[in-house]
Parts: sequence; C-alpha cells; structure tokens
Amino acid sequence: MNKYFPYILVVALLLFISLFVFRQIGWLDFWWWMSANLVVTLFLGLISDGKFRKRISGDITSSVWKKMGLGFLSAVLLYLIFFIGNEAVRFLFDFADRDIGQVYGFKDGAGTLRIGLLMLLIIGPGEELLWRGYIQGNLAERYGNREGFIIAVLVYGAIHVATGNLVLVLAALTGGLFWGWMYMKYRSVLINSVSHVVWDLAVFLVFPFSA
Repeated sequence: MNKYFPYILVVALLLFISLFVFRQIGWLDFWWWMSANLVVTLFLGLISDGKFRKRISGDITSSVWKKMGLGFLSAVLLYLIFFIGNEAVRFLFDFADRDIGQVYGFKDGAGTLRIGLLMLLIIGPGEELLWRGYIQGNLAERYGNREGFIIAVLVYGAIHVATGNLVLVLAALTGGLFWGWMYMKYRSVLINSVSHVVWDLAVFLVFPFSA
C-alpha cells in the first residue's frame, strides 16, 4: 500500500460525500463537481503512487482491442442485470419510482451533450481509475485481493448513503460488486473503463429506465 493512500482516500471520501449531500454549489452542478472530484483525486494518486502509474501504463498498451471488446460486452451484461433489477425494485418497494426519478433528476438543468462528454472523457474512466485501479488496487496490496475487493465495494456503496436514496445505494453496490470483481479478475482499468462508460451512456442517455 502506498504511504499516501490513506490520506488520499480520506480526501476522496470527503469530496464525494459532500457532492452527494449538496449536489450543487452555485454554478458548480453535479456533473462538473463529480468531474472535478475525479480530476483532483486522480491527480493526487498519480503523482504520489509510482506503482499505480506503472499498472495503468502496462494495462493501456497491451491487448487493447480485446480489452475494449470485453468491456463493451460486460456493459451489456450489466445493463441487463439493471434492467431486471429495475423491474424488481419497482415491484418490491413503493418508493422505488421516487428514488429512480431522483437519480434521473441529476440531469435537470444540464445539457445532454455535456453530460455525455463528461461521462465519456472523465466520469466513466475516472471512476474506474479511482475506485478500482487506485483504491481497490491499494487495498488489495495491503489486505489481499478478496479482502481488498470487499472493502472497496463497501466504501463505494457507503459514500452513496449520503444521497439518502436507497435505490441508488443498491445500484452502487451492484455496480461496485460487478466492476470490482472484474478488476480483481482481469486487473484492467481499460476493460472496466470501457464497461463503465458504455453502461453510463446507456442508462442515463440512450436507454434510460423510465421514472
């Protein structure tokens, strides 16, 4: 585990919990704020952790097309899982429609093109680089692959509790389990990043679940 990791993890938790509590401060809306958080935390991780930089460099320069294809297929699978989950939570919980509507409410006031570009260039890749590549990677180095995976999933799910939205917390845990397992198995942020980007675009912009 990198010696600066605990401090950067605390910074990440404070930034993302604040994001989910307040969602917007002045002109800084949810999407700009999310992007800024990722840029700041990843910058700190990259400049302080040589092993992290080396893992990324090796990953994005080998078997690129194979990894991109696997990432795309995994996104399709995850979308199907969420499609089934969407129907299940609506059947089981009276508040599901409200919670799902609140998630899509994050888009209010933000242009579709801007959201799509931020998801493609910063948010999708950034989340995988941060939560799986950096955080899960360091936790696995310290506690072992399985334990690091479990802790990373719990942390990823826990920050979403600040939203007060149970459906979003369940979605974050599902995504965390899926992408965390993929990272544990393949050790590829490229696979995960493609998966996350395609899934984000599908769920939020292309084939959203009706509220």
